[in-house]
Amino acid sequence: MINWNRVRELRYEIGPEAFEEVIDLFLEEVETGIDDMSDGMGVSERREQLHFLAGSALNLGFAAFAELCQAVERGQRTAQTEEIRTCYARSRAEFFANIGKAIAA
Repeated sequence: MINWNRVRELRYEIGPEAFEEVIDLFLEEVETGIDDMSDGMGVSERREQLHFLAGSALNLGFAAFAELCQAVERGQRTAQTEEIRTCYARSRAEFFANIGKAIAA
């Protein structure tokens, strides 16, 4: 669900303080992005939103969430906004449950 190698790599690249800022910004932008997305929005607009969400997720190692967003964006599968929100919530929970030991490794 989380690509811990990517998480450690990003933290190493930007440092611990900036890493915390990136996490905060990521959470804010993704949660706003999901809230702004609706099942009734246009196909093009929805794809753009999914592309943004997937890119943000890949940057912070949210692999499962990114994969879902990419698959829906590309039309390889369908997902309602609530399924996307649930996948993000699970990824977020796993991230915070394991970040301490992941960055200590």
